[in-house]
Amino acid sequence: MTDFSNLDDLFADMDSAATRAKAALEGSLAAEYKGIRSLDPETIADITPDTTDEATYEQLMAVVQEASARNESQAQLAARVKQLGELAITIAKKVPSLATLL
Repeated sequence: MTDFSNLDDLFADMDSAATRAKAALEGSLAAEYKGIRSLDPETIADITPDTTDEATYEQLMAVVQEASARNESQAQLAARVKQLGELAITIAKKVPSLATLL
């Protein structure tokens, strides 16, 4: 974990996160990334009312972001989503461009 007592570390981590997000928004799976990010909390709560399952949604967003930033194929993304389990698949299917992959 990064020690944010040094503002330079905090700014470096923020820059890194912004770079990853930009790469995802410009990557081969940008539509899928935008779609998963656009799901509202109510949609997620309807799928999984257990708040501990929000971690699965966060993992799913990270997987889609990284896959897009790395310009992975749709098949690679689908395989990674499936590795996250049934809950992640159910959430992903709320995004039309991801639903067609699963």
